[in-house]
Amino acid sequence: MSLTPSNMPELGAAAPDFSLPDPSGKLYTLNDFSEAKALLVIFMCNHCPFVIHLRKALSSFAREYQDRGLAVVGINANDIRTHPDDSPAMMVEEIKLAGYTFPYLFDESQQTAIAYRAACTPDFFLYNGDRKLVYRGQFDGSRPGNNVPITGIDLRTAVDALLAGQA
Repeated sequence: MSLTPSNMPELGAAAPDFSLPDPSGKLYTLNDFSEAKALLVIFMCNHCPFVIHLRKALSSFAREYQDRGLAVVGINANDIRTHPDDSPAMMVEEIKLAGYTFPYLFDESQQTAIAYRAACTPDFFLYNGDRKLVYRGQFDGSRPGNNVPITGIDLRTAVDALLAGQA
């Protein structure tokens, strides 16, 4: 996680709706994930060292849990005027480099990030089947340079409990 503290929405809060394009222009809405048992919304970007640190683990995590009923969506809300590496064209390259198997959407207006109260990247929001917030936290304790192995234990614990009907 970045050094910016996160804003904690209330557990049980409804997932805000969105209509956002992927880099090819295909629009996705919250309703596109309605059949999934659970939904993980990740606010992320291409240039963030914390996201870069986790990118391969995020990709593996998503593949593993998508097969178990978790829908995953990444949202990039960075201003490309100040962060050109986060442009939709560069998102295409990031998808390939990281091996993401989930939609990676562009929030040009940053209104979706504001609605979710996302404050940093990566920022993880886990919702149950009713799209109520059940977890808002970190992937794990690993950070660039702290030599803590990347395991995803915090997010895994939350997703496992949710998929087992314990959250």
